Amino acid sequence: MDSWLKQRSAAVLLHISSLPGPFAKGVLGPEAREFIDLLAEAGYKIWQFLPLGPTHDHGSPYESLSSFAGNPDFLDLRQCVDSGWLGGIRQDQTHAEQRQLASQGFWQSVANNAELAASVALFEQAHQDWLKDFALFSALKKAYHNRPWWEWPETIRDRNAEALLEFTSSHHEAISQCVFEQFLFDRQWQYLKAHAESTGVQLFGDLPIYVAHDSADVWKNPELFTINDIGLCEEVAGVPPDYFSETGQRWGNPLYHWEIMQADGFDWWIKRIRGQFHRMHMLRIDHFRGLEAYWAIPGNSNDGVIGEWRKAPGQAMLEALKQALGSLPLIAEDLGIITDEVTALREAFGLPGMKILHFAFGGGEDNPYLPANHEENSVVYTGTHDNDTTLGWFSSCDAYTREHALSILQAEEADMPWALIESAMASPAHLSIIPMQDLLELGHEARFNTPGTLEENWQWRMTDLPEADAACWQHSRQLCQRFKR
Repeated sequence: MDSWLKQRSAAVLLHISSLPGPFAKGVLGPEAREFIDLLAEAGYKIWQFLPLGPTHDHGSPYESLSSFAGNPDFLDLRQCVDSGWLGGIRQDQTHAEQRQLASQGFWQSVANNAELAASVALFEQAHQDWLKDFALFSALKKAYHNRPWWEWPETIRDRNAEALLEFTSSHHEAISQCVFEQFLFDRQWQYLKAHAESTGVQLFGDLPIYVAHDSADVWKNPELFTINDIGLCEEVAGVPPDYFSETGQRWGNPLYHWEIMQADGFDWWIKRIRGQFHRMHMLRIDHFRGLEAYWAIPGNSNDGVIGEWRKAPGQAMLEALKQALGSLPLIAEDLGIITDEVTALREAFGLPGMKILHFAFGGGEDNPYLPANHEENSVVYTGTHDNDTTLGWFSSCDAYTREHALSILQAEEADMPWALIESAMASPAHLSIIPMQDLLELGHEARFNTPGTLEENWQWRMTDLPEADAACWQHSRQLCQRFKR
């Protein structure tokens, strides 16, 4: 099947939280719009970011409290002050203090503004498939001191209608607060999306294939997941031992009951993807190989050694998505050990795969990540959010890998990271993506995530946006023009 990705273009990878600004993390405010303007002026056509859902305390965007909700931490509270919905927010307050004041102000704003309340009610009705249950889930998490849902009182855990009605009645304000936050997120996001479209920049999102065990998705729909009667996982996701890990990886996400999902025409998946395309123009599916076959690990195992491969109905699911949504501007994360069956599934739907230049060097000529082996229907990165920065990676390479890379790139050590950026731009791959840290020539200190670790991830942030005439944008513009991106 022909690919949907037909034009040569370039993108920058930067998560929303890494934008500069006065709050604890980046938000959907003027800094985000200015960043889009800078991308457009430099010749970039796409902005890629990580999943947008509300996170647990560890901050990983790949472990969200909901597959449908937006992260309220990304709300620009300045817009709320300017609209008269909020007062008393100061930049010297902690993030927790700001959120507490915001929750009080938001509730009063809706209660005292009939027109605003009507808009919120319309939004709630339009998103009733997920919003009511997510707002209730959020209020319950707060009431039960952030404990996972399977540790809640049995009647609440098992969604007893009478118990939920009683809780809803006594916690109406907390539930309404969550609804209003999601209304604001949608309003601010759509404003940002419209701004991006006015500059010719498209938004590129990310979708974890699995959902978090402690999420509104699993609590609301336990029948769709490998959960037992008391909410614990009978089986979990992960990967078997490979050259990355002798014990494999146990991710801990519940697996899907695919046969139940297929029986209702993959309704949950259709709603999930439709919600993502409401926000963005294209989407990466993380761990795409799990749509062809997945590694099922017993819930009581501590690693990925014990398990079995099982087939997934990826062909049928993607057909159902195409039937319901039309064009599928999806990119398949097909890294690691990929079988012929996974490649066939990806190609059957014309989905681009990924090429990572950090993986290209130090091996043989058949390495699929080598620039000479790239295909047009693919997306090339210098590195992803899970890799070190290019300078960090290069400084950590063994001598042979460094020499091999410089030989292929026809470069000197002093040319890094721009030699690798240029290679990505020159690639036959239709889409070239550069992490912002590489454009800023940063090292280990700017790494965003180290897989398999819990500390000091998801924290890197720009202190300021580079000026329009900064070297990173000037050099980008030259490369985009030179390589017709």
